[in-house]
Amino acid sequence: MRRIVLTLTMISCAISLYAQTAKGVLSTARKVNGYFMEKYADPTLPTNVKKIRSSNLWTRAVYYEGLMALYAIDPAKAYLDYTDRWASFHQWTARGGIEACNADNQCCQQTYLIRYQQAPSEEKIVHVKANLDYQMQTKIGWWTWIDAIQMAMPVYSKMYKITGERRYIDHAMKMYTWTRDTLAGGLFNEKEGLWWRDKDFVPPYKEKDGHNCYWSRGNGWVYATYVRVMSDLDRHDPYYKQLRKDYLRMTKALLRCQREDGLWNVSLVSPVTFGGKELSGPSLFLYGLAWGIREGLLKEKKYRPVCDRIWQGMETCVHDDGCLGWVQGTGKQPSDGQPLAFDKLPDFEDYGTGCFLLGATEYYQLLKRP
Repeated sequence: MRRIVLTLTMISCAISLYAQTAKGVLSTARKVNGYFMEKYADPTLPTNVKKIRSSNLWTRAVYYEGLMALYAIDPAKAYLDYTDRWASFHQWTARGGIEACNADNQCCQQTYLIRYQQAPSEEKIVHVKANLDYQMQTKIGWWTWIDAIQMAMPVYSKMYKITGERRYIDHAMKMYTWTRDTLAGGLFNEKEGLWWRDKDFVPPYKEKDGHNCYWSRGNGWVYATYVRVMSDLDRHDPYYKQLRKDYLRMTKALLRCQREDGLWNVSLVSPVTFGGKELSGPSLFLYGLAWGIREGLLKEKKYRPVCDRIWQGMETCVHDDGCLGWVQGTGKQPSDGQPLAFDKLPDFEDYGTGCFLLGATEYYQLLKRP
């Protein structure tokens, strides 16, 4: 009898610990988001980092990706009010108007389409459709840097999911494949499973220690894209299968270079060149890994401990008030924004918060699974 009681007690404690862990992740995500929404209470105000930029620029757009992910697990009306005030101010239009073909300027449209899916209305989609139709017609704005894949590709996949018009996902895959296989000989190194950021970093370019330069956040952008685009596709879709292969290649590569503290070097395979901890890239890796486990693409026994270590590392970057440390500033390579520190703010706070929320919300859902 005592053995049965002891066993039941141990099970009860395990369940309690499990629930507290999931609850703790959500609490941290709320704290991080609360800090941001309080500090940037008016979402319509432009940013002012060296120059004035409208608040629908890519850095802020990534934040809203994270906010929409948080809303999916924590449906607070305040999140929607904050989002709709921002989107309405910008007339649900790409930064620069419907003729904007730079992927960075199209990123905000991901959130417009998510809001359309949540509450359909014409003003949320009409300008997005016009923008994508314009780009497909003019063929302007190739994705010549890997960040662009995340900024723009999910806009096309979501438009495909909403309208059922195959031309949108066809165009997205054409752009993706060109960046992957053609630009500078192809920016994806299939052998190593990682991406060069742009044409300036393909061989013969090397880090000082002789390793290839694979920028952490740049690879994080691509890894996050797989989640966002594959979620819009049927599993039997040939594009889904194509993206899944690359996703799995990247997953294996990322596992090989994870740091002992759960995070990754800013230069993924080079511990010598800016090998210190950084938050934004690992947040995106957690986003992709936790999603892959939940989708049955990754074995939980192998990859769940990886996710646990990432989260433990991410928590060490969170201040008591929700401010985030160890976030690399804007740029395109490991040296940008260095040196990093717990008490040093990046030039823009918004995208780091968005990345953190993406990772936290997927991890939360992983923990909450029955």
